[in-house]
Amino acid sequence: MKNPVIILLMIMVLSETAHAQFQNSTASMMGRSSAYVPMGFGATFIDGEAYYLVCFTPEVAFGQLGVGLDLNLRFNTQGKLRMGDYVHFEDYLRIIRYVRWAQKGDPLYVRVGQLDYSLLGHGSIIYDYRNSASYDMRRTGIELDLNWEKFGLESIYSDITGRGLLGLRGYVKPLKFLSLAKIPVINNFEVGATYARDLNQYADYTHIDSSRAGISIYGFDFGLPILSYSFIKSTLYYDFAQIANYGHGSSVGINMFFSGMGILTIRGKYEFRMNGKNYLPAYFNAFYEYDRFNVLTRLSKSDTLWQITANRSYYGELILSILNTFNIIAGYQAPYDVKNEGMLHAELQLPEVTGIVVRGAFDKARIGRVFILDDKAIVSAEIGYKPVRYLLVSMLYQRTFSDRNPDGSLRTDGTFVHQDRVEPKVSFIYNF
Repeated sequence: MKNPVIILLMIMVLSETAHAQFQNSTASMMGRSSAYVPMGFGATFIDGEAYYLVCFTPEVAFGQLGVGLDLNLRFNTQGKLRMGDYVHFEDYLRIIRYVRWAQKGDPLYVRVGQLDYSLLGHGSIIYDYRNSASYDMRRTGIELDLNWEKFGLESIYSDITGRGLLGLRGYVKPLKFLSLAKIPVINNFEVGATYARDLNQYADYTHIDSSRAGISIYGFDFGLPILSYSFIKSTLYYDFAQIANYGHGSSVGINMFFSGMGILTIRGKYEFRMNGKNYLPAYFNAFYEYDRFNVLTRLSKSDTLWQITANRSYYGELILSILNTFNIIAGYQAPYDVKNEGMLHAELQLPEVTGIVVRGAFDKARIGRVFILDDKAIVSAEIGYKPVRYLLVSMLYQRTFSDRNPDGSLRTDGTFVHQDRVEPKVSFIYNF
């Protein structure tokens, strides 16, 4: 690499996005805040072509304020910047991965940027939604929640630069307005109403009516806390949802949160789902940005609704953290008596033993044989070694999907291609 500017940048020792995402995803799903600054450099191999990697992905917190950056510079062996990373204005805007105030559940919570594992209410309509399907498909969204003692509001918009997913949920605790407000636990009985709409023009582009623009889902829910203590909480709930112009469904579930003196933290959930004809629960999920519309077939995700018959299904989730170092996240949903239609999300972060770091994440839809890496699988894995406390030497593997060519232009046939990344790297990490 002959360009001296590039050599100087390489010496600046910055780092890569995935490390920050692994650390933050577990913390955010467990309701914890985190702050760290990974810095390093390395190499990237994308679709067989080698790139030198220079990047900076800190996530820091100053009281209630948290900031995550995502600056990645990749140069080929001739010293030229990979043009596919920075083509449009929003490519530069997404260098700021997110800015947030407080955490979800606090009186005021705001997050702007990349949204990870977003949900409204109990998740019957929006659950584990990610507005950025891959590195090349990152978007800037916003979450805004207002939580008061007697009522509140949750909101999400997935793409502030375009037509994206809008979600609103208002809730009220009616017993708080009565004399029953003095009764522990049940005084937190909650009634909520949700409205979500994808404003994208292809969200409901169907073979029956191609003039439709956007798809809407609305619903209501009830929640009754059965345990409400600082160390353990559990709620029974009922949700109903209607996909406009399609079908409706409902679910009954229970969730649980346990925290034992910072040693063991468990979050679990189980739902029994009663799905009507032409209805899918958690329609806006982790795969939605990929599934919204297929240009080749000219079919949107909503077209699949016409094929769905009434059914019953289940969903289970378990999040386990031991000493905040051994973390497992696993969620699985599937219909009864139907094969190869399950959906899995899993994450693993092992505790460091003698400096060895192991972590990974895996998403897969239409499960038959779980670990087949087909076009319905997204995977990230990293293994590394810390010779000293602040230095990590590791190998990262990612498989995602992109709708762009290497030069940054959109693929003319509208298809997605899988994108494999293999990145050996050296990172300097400082934890606040």
